[in-house]
Amino acid sequence: MSDDTGLKGRVTRQSEEAIGKVAQGVLENPVVTRALSAAFETRQRASRAQEMAMGALNLPSAGDLERLTRRLRSVSQRLETIEDGLDRLEQRIDQLGSSTAIDKRLAAIEAALARIEATLQQPASAPAAVAAEIGGEKHGD
Repeated sequence: MSDDTGLKGRVTRQSEEAIGKVAQGVLENPVVTRALSAAFETRQRASRAQEMAMGALNLPSAGDLERLTRRLRSVSQRLETIEDGLDRLEQRIDQLGSSTAIDKRLAAIEAALARIEATLQQPASAPAAVAAEIGGEKHGD
């Protein structure tokens, strides 16, 4: 078994080295390099021509669609952020609006204010009566 594994490993390693050398030789070949360069240049020219033709027909190019897609994602993320903020704001408003403790406290303050007003109105008439009574005692003496 170990001989099979060792043999398999050696064959694999030698095959990889041989393929690497062939690929290196092909890539270093000036004819192949020129052919690859020409193919890439042709592809770029075809792409530019396609974009120009699409533009002449008033149709969006692949680049236009990509930019539009990125912009749409950005707007979508901003909209989600705004929606999250509105949800939080709505929760806070609901918490404040449904607070019966605030309503009870306000009612207690209003009742206390009414008692204070009633108390203030009573002494206003009492000093006049007391003053008249005191004034009558002085004159009656």
